[in-house]
Amino acid sequence: MKTLYIDCGMGAAGDMLSAALLELFEDKENVMKRLNAIGIPSVTYTYETVAKCGIMGTQMHVLVDGVEEGEHAHGEHVHGDHENEEYVHGEHAHEEHVHGEHEHEKHVHGEHEHEKHVHGEQAHEEHARGEHVHTSMTDVTRIIQSLNASAFVKEHAVAVYRLIAEAEGHAHGKTVNEIHFHEVGTMDAIADVVAVCYLLEQLAPERIIASSIHVGSGHVHCAHGVLPVPAPATAFLLKGVPMYGGEIKSELCTPTGAALLKHFVQLFGDMPVITAKAVGYGMGKKDFEKANCVRVILGETEKTEGTEDFVVELTCNLDDMTPEAIGFAMDILLESGALDVFTTAIGMKKNRPGVTLSVLSKSEDEANMRDLIFKHTTTIGIRVEKCKRYTLRRKIVTEQTKYGPVRKKITSGYDVTREKYEYEDLAKIAKENQVSIQELQL
Repeated sequence: MKTLYIDCGMGAAGDMLSAALLELFEDKENVMKRLNAIGIPSVTYTYETVAKCGIMGTQMHVLVDGVEEGEHAHGEHVHGDHENEEYVHGEHAHEEHVHGEHEHEKHVHGEHEHEKHVHGEQAHEEHARGEHVHTSMTDVTRIIQSLNASAFVKEHAVAVYRLIAEAEGHAHGKTVNEIHFHEVGTMDAIADVVAVCYLLEQLAPERIIASSIHVGSGHVHCAHGVLPVPAPATAFLLKGVPMYGGEIKSELCTPTGAALLKHFVQLFGDMPVITAKAVGYGMGKKDFEKANCVRVILGETEKTEGTEDFVVELTCNLDDMTPEAIGFAMDILLESGALDVFTTAIGMKKNRPGVTLSVLSKSEDEANMRDLIFKHTTTIGIRVEKCKRYTLRRKIVTEQTKYGPVRKKITSGYDVTREKYEYEDLAKIAKENQVSIQELQL
């Protein structure tokens, strides 16, 4: 099985992940040309080979109007001069460069910041006045949907960015629609997210596994004050994901890095037995005693008898729908790719009998399941949990019987083996022979 393993022993950021994935390609120049052809407004990707603790790797640079994030402030160590600044990446002024050379260089706007970082004449004037240009989740979605990229890249990039917006909204007590991103920082983060989505599409791993995530320790300064590491948005994104701190007093995992891992990784744990085909090192911009990098290994793993992965469970309580309407909604969800849909009888407020509707889906299908639940049920709220699951290996074989071919499902793993004929085949035979299913002797 084609497997990608991500070593997050020094955390993760969007630029480090994209740099590590880029290293897995033999023709990096051609890949970079295709990345730049995607057409993110005012953005140019570049890369260079650097060394950290004697290890060679790749460092990715995203230039917005020819300038890299972190250079905008020109060394001014000013934090949050304006209370209305939404530092969505957070709490810490563009998290992708918390691994950067100048950890204190936040999004400083005003007389010290060059107006070339903002797009459009109106934006230039706003910067000249020391004002801020913000971008909403709707704007981000529109930018991503306009790119010269595949449906895969667009869908996953929007989903990752929505995770970031939801995390920031939770941290600040705002809805996704109320969250605003700085324009320059947003283009930089969009570039990181789109690059990772594009590179994963090209690599096409069947399975993505990551180590537990080193988030760092200490505190980070931001527009809202001094916050603990991991910052609130990062901590929210990593709910259900194994993480740990350490002696390094710095923020190692950023919201963008956390969102990318949360969205794409199917299993967090130790490295499996893998036959490596390529190894990549994505370097951060700050130096520590340990090599500041994300390491990725692309190789082959054996298909195990049993597997572990993560699924998303969406649930809501219903007390004002007919059984027929609930059944219709369940059919729609299953037809749209839900792994399972079921109901549980419950008692609700005002002594009303009701049901809990539970939907299991793959992480990438969460947004679609959410929209379908809102469309086909009367709920006004949905709870979401990420669940680890163990599954047996399954295969279907066809056996020849006196009644003709019958399909049999065989499941195995974790010292268990089970066999079961497919119900639809048995029901068809029973009807044709006017006997009960129990009477069939295959």
